[in-house]
Amino acid sequence: MIKRVNDFLSGLPMTIAAGVFLLMDLIPHLMEELGGRPAGSFLPFDPAWITVIICGLPLLYLAVWRIIHNPGISKISSALLICIAMFAAIAIGDLFAAGEVVFIMAVGALLEDATVNRAQKGLKKLISLAPSKGRRIRDGKEEMIPAEEIQKGDILRILPGETIPVDGTITDGETSVDQSVMTGESLPVDKGVGERVFGGTVSCFGAVDIRADKVGEDGSLQKLIRMVQEAENRQAPMQRIADRCASYLVPAALLIAVGAYIGTGNIITAVTVLVVFCPCALVLATPTAVMAAIGQAARHGVIIKSGEALEMMGKVDMIAFDKTGTLTQGCLKVSDIICTDSSMGEEELLSLAAAAEARSEHPLGKAITACARERNIPIREALGFKMTAGRGICARVEGQRLFCGSEKFLEQQGISITPSVQEPLERLRAQGKAAVLAADDKRCIGIIALSDVLRPEAGTMVSRLRRMNTQTVLLTGDNEKAAEYFAGQAGISKIRAGLLPEEKVKCIEELQKEKHRVCMIGDGVNDAPALKTADVSVAMGIMGSDIAVDAADVALMTEDISKIPYLKRLSNATVATIKASITLSMCINFAAIVLSLAGVLNPTTGALVHNAGSCLVVMIAAFLYDRKFE
Repeated sequence: MIKRVNDFLSGLPMTIAAGVFLLMDLIPHLMEELGGRPAGSFLPFDPAWITVIICGLPLLYLAVWRIIHNPGISKISSALLICIAMFAAIAIGDLFAAGEVVFIMAVGALLEDATVNRAQKGLKKLISLAPSKGRRIRDGKEEMIPAEEIQKGDILRILPGETIPVDGTITDGETSVDQSVMTGESLPVDKGVGERVFGGTVSCFGAVDIRADKVGEDGSLQKLIRMVQEAENRQAPMQRIADRCASYLVPAALLIAVGAYIGTGNIITAVTVLVVFCPCALVLATPTAVMAAIGQAARHGVIIKSGEALEMMGKVDMIAFDKTGTLTQGCLKVSDIICTDSSMGEEELLSLAAAAEARSEHPLGKAITACARERNIPIREALGFKMTAGRGICARVEGQRLFCGSEKFLEQQGISITPSVQEPLERLRAQGKAAVLAADDKRCIGIIALSDVLRPEAGTMVSRLRRMNTQTVLLTGDNEKAAEYFAGQAGISKIRAGLLPEEKVKCIEELQKEKHRVCMIGDGVNDAPALKTADVSVAMGIMGSDIAVDAADVALMTEDISKIPYLKRLSNATVATIKASITLSMCINFAAIVLSLAGVLNPTTGALVHNAGSCLVVMIAAFLYDRKFE
C-alpha cells in the first residue's frame, strides 16, 4: 500500500501538480519582496504544503528505506540530506524553501528514470523461437508430441521448412540448415548423416531424421536464453553521483549548519546553509545531459536506452563486430563469373545457370537468378528440374542437361574436377565466397561465386575508430577464410571465427579480463548473449533481429555503421558536460554557503539561488542537444 502511494506521488502528473502549487507560493513571495501583499494571501493555506506532501513523502520514504536496507555508509544518501533541509525549513516556517528542494529532487528523479527504462520484450521473443512440438518416430509411426516430452535418444523427423526442436544428430537424409539463429552464418549449411544440428534452427530443404542428443535445459537454444537472463541480472542500475558523494555531503552540511548556528546564534542562517547545500543541481547534472544526448542521437537515427551506455561508451577501448548483417549487408550477390569452357562467355554461362536455378528455393539459386534479371539477361525455360537437398540441382535447358551445385555433387554425376577448375575454386574459397559449379553431361563449364557484400562505410569507420585509439576485433560464426577476407577489407586485424554464441561470450569475457572496456556490435539472435555481456552494446536496428535490438544498450535505426564513431564522440562530450555541470553546481553551492554565513541569503532567497543553479545546469545540457558532431 505504501509503495503504491509512493509510486503515485512520484509520477509525472503529481510532480507537475506539485510544481504548479510551488509556483502559486512563489508569486506572493516575490510580491512580498517587492513590497506588495503578504505571502499566502491567494489561498486559505500555504500552497507550498501541497508540494511538500507530494514531493516530500516519496523522498522521505526513500531516505528511510536506504537507512534500513542499505549496508554501511550507503545508508547516508542525498535523499537524507534533502529531508533534513526540508524539515529544518518547515521548522522555521519557510515552506517555500522546503517545497523547492524536494520539487527539484522529484524532477531529477523523473529525468533519470526516463533515461534508464529498458525494453524487456527480447527475452520473450527468444523463448518463442523454441518449437512447442516435435514429430517423433516410434515403431515406424509418426506422432506429434510436446517438445518437453522429447527424451534423449528419441528419433525425430524434420520436414522442409520446420524448426528443429532439440539438438541432435542426423541419422537419415540430407538437408540445408539455416542456423543463423545460433551462429549468424549468412548461408544455410549443408548437413548429412552423422552431422549435428541445433534446436531452434530451420531445415530448409529435404526431410531428415535426427536422434535427440540434448533436450530440455541442456539444449543450445535454452542455453542461449539462460545466458541472456544471467547477463541481464549482472547489469547494475545506474548509481546517482549525488549518492556517491552523500557520505561526505551530509556530515559536511550538518557540521557547517551547526557551526553557523553556534557562531551566529541565528537558526535561520543554519537552515539557509542546509537549503543551499542540497545537491539538487548535482542530481540534475547527469540526467539532463543524458536526456539531451539521447535526443540528439535520436535525430541521427541512434536510439540510446540508458545513461550508463553513454557514459560507458566514452570509456570503451575495444569494439567487437559481428560480421553478417553488421560489417556486411547480410545479402548474397554474384561476385565472380568464371568460364572454364573457352567457347562460352560470362553472359551465356549466367543465362544457362539462371535458367536451371529458376525453380530453386535455395538462397544461392535465387541470387543467381536475381543477378540475371538485374543484368536484363533473358531466363530461358527449364524442364525436368530436380533438386538433391544440400548438394545441387539438375535441369534441361533447350535440350541440354545442366548441373549446378557443389564439387561433390558434380563428382556424383561422374563429372571430374580438373586442375583448371580446382585452381580458381580454391582462390574463391580463400576469399570466403560460396561457389556454384555449372556443368553439362561431360565437363564443368564454369563457376559462379557468390558473396556477402561489405558495407561501403566499414573501412572508413574502422579507420576513424583507430584514430580515436579504439581497437577492433571481428567475432563471427562464419568460417575463418570468410572472416579473414572481410576483416582484411575492413582493416580489422584481430579475428575470431567459427564461434557459437557461448564462445562469443567467452571471447568478450577474456577481453574484459585483459582490462579492456568492450563494446559489442551485432544484429542477430545469436549475438544477444554477447551483447548483454559486453560493457556496452549496439544492435543494427533495421537489419537486426528484435531480440538483438532489445538486448542491446544502443540501436542503430539505419544501416550506416559510420554512426559508431559519432556515438563515441557524443558519449565523450556527454561525460565532459556532466563533469562541467557538477563543477559549476558545486561552485554555486559554495558561493551560496558563504553568502548564507554572511547573512546575505535567507532560506527563501537561498532556495531561489539554489533553483537558479539547477536551471543553469539544465541550460548547459540543452547546448549539448544542438551541438554539431562530424
